[in-house]
Amino acid sequence: MLFFLVSCFSFMLLKPMGTLSNVWFCEEVVKFLALWFRKGRNAMMKSDVKSKLEKVVEKEEDICLLDLPDLTLECIFERLTPDGLCSMAAVCSSLREKCGSDHLWEKHMKQKWGGLIGSAAYKEWQCYIASRNKASLLMNSRKKRDFRGKFSTIRQLLLNRSKGNEDDRRVGDASAMSSVMDWFLSLESGKFWFPAQVFNRENGHVGFMLSCYDAEVSYDCSTNTFSARYPSYPSHGRRIIEEDIEWNRLRAPTVDTPPYVLHVSDCLHDLKPDDHFEIQWRKSKEFPYGWWYGVVGHLETCNGSESSCHCHDSETVLLEFKQYTSGSRWRQTVINRKDHREVGNEEDGFYGGIRKLYSDKEISLWKSLWPSSTLE
Repeated sequence: MLFFLVSCFSFMLLKPMGTLSNVWFCEEVVKFLALWFRKGRNAMMKSDVKSKLEKVVEKEEDICLLDLPDLTLECIFERLTPDGLCSMAAVCSSLREKCGSDHLWEKHMKQKWGGLIGSAAYKEWQCYIASRNKASLLMNSRKKRDFRGKFSTIRQLLLNRSKGNEDDRRVGDASAMSSVMDWFLSLESGKFWFPAQVFNRENGHVGFMLSCYDAEVSYDCSTNTFSARYPSYPSHGRRIIEEDIEWNRLRAPTVDTPPYVLHVSDCLHDLKPDDHFEIQWRKSKEFPYGWWYGVVGHLETCNGSESSCHCHDSETVLLEFKQYTSGSRWRQTVINRKDHREVGNEEDGFYGGIRKLYSDKEISLWKSLWPSSTLE
């Protein structure tokens, strides 16, 4: 093709152009050559661009996630869900370390478990970790003794050295696993039973309406509910377990007082009519306390008028439990403001320490659990 063009061009230059046909022919050839060179140049340019793009793509394919700046990685990890962080942590050891950072999991811990996990649960978690680490050390020690009985002295020394390094790593891993991530995943899996309090226990049994009892609870992620293990009672002879407990029926223990211990009241002198409170109550001294909701009422000597009420100056305080009918023996009780201890008897039960409720959130929660009908 190139030889033909050169020949035609040479012929046109040598032959005289006297006729119109020759002029027309010459113009057409020039147009053809210009078009041919333009197409060839465009093809060459496209080829160069394609080659450059291929190089860029090849270069981008070589980029690793870990090559990103630390700040960029942190921004990515902070936007991941707990499942996303776990998936990313399974990629390699470097990402496992980064994705297991406490500050990433503290946000998820606070969002989901902050309202339910208190100081009692934290103490229980520390005991759980210590027990788990101790069991791991005992297991490794037992394996080490087994190896000593099977190999020669030289082989034994080599294995002990290797095994010792492995033990150190395992103990370090166990200690590292006592992290916020480990705590979160232990809660999610239901492996860790932690102390909490359950409202209206035993599926709202009439004998427990508007009460809150201590229990050990475990989470079931498949149903988004909890199971509770209550302390054993003499009359049952076994521990009571309740299932399918929803989030709104649980709270973190509000005081550090164990369920069998009388709570020391620090609000008796502040109590006045219409104040909301919780008070310990138990059926007999063999049973643990539960917390029961009530409102401070006016004494019989008071007409109930705000302007002339002096109930807050009296040595006695009238406690009302308005979920019961007016004639019920559970409706009211009177305690001594100045010298309050556990009061009651085997027939009406025993009243213990009192907590005054200052938070509107706590009061609203109790009211949301109010029974549909008045109790006898």
